[in-house]
Amino acid sequence: MLRLLNIEFQKLRYSKSARVLSVIYFILITFIALIASIEFNFGNVNFRIADQGIFNFPFIWHFNTYIAALLKLFLAIVIVSMMSNEYSNRTLKQNLIDGLSKKEFVLSKFYTVLVFALISTVFVFLVSVVLGTFFSDYTEFSIIIRDMDYLLAYFFKLTAFFSFCMFLGVLVKRSAFALGFLFVWWIAESIIYALLKFQVFKGSNTAESIVQFFPLEAMSNLIKEPFSRLGAVQSAANQLGEAFTKDYDIHWYQIIIVSVWIFLFVWMSLGLLKKRDL
Repeated sequence: MLRLLNIEFQKLRYSKSARVLSVIYFILITFIALIASIEFNFGNVNFRIADQGIFNFPFIWHFNTYIAALLKLFLAIVIVSMMSNEYSNRTLKQNLIDGLSKKEFVLSKFYTVLVFALISTVFVFLVSVVLGTFFSDYTEFSIIIRDMDYLLAYFFKLTAFFSFCMFLGVLVKRSAFALGFLFVWWIAESIIYALLKFQVFKGSNTAESIVQFFPLEAMSNLIKEPFSRLGAVQSAANQLGEAFTKDYDIHWYQIIIVSVWIFLFVWMSLGLLKKRDL
């Protein structure tokens, strides 16, 4: 494993675009802290976002992982470029000539995906701890560690998304086309959901039960939007006679669905390489 990782990081070491995108990604995550300083003035009313409890433990685990996951496209570009460069620079063929098997080649990419996901998870953890220490109204240990399963969900979400990007990189061979295919896939899932929801299964939750097995939807379900959990939003909804009954919990079957997709993406990547004449 270490040998394969060393090969991949040697390649990334000389990729300026990969370094730049990775740095931008982690800098943007730290910019979450800037949200705390945003203050809105409405006449005589001053409104500061941090005062709404977004950095309170344990809510901060949900909020930060959700926001950080929105930025994952930066690392996704690195993953896709990492695959496409293997074809354009002919390093894939050279690796195979040097004795690397196709299975080892795919595993080297997947191990890199795991490392990116793990580093990002640890980074989000550290940022959350720092912000929570400064802004949280609750510092009891039992409260701090509550909802930390969002970090696990974040790790699986990133691993699955990057594995999908790895597969698209193998499938399409070109970065721009692979990212375009990713966008088309997202649109296709949305269209299928709309057809199931409003045409096939009207007035039922059957559509949600079906699309939860789609890859991007399965990843999205791991960390749902956190904003409707805020006290201010809940109070406003109650005053309007509405109530949020959304399930924000992370369920074991959601982890399993995403894990199956991770396996399928790696397996299909290897299958494509074995069938192709390189």
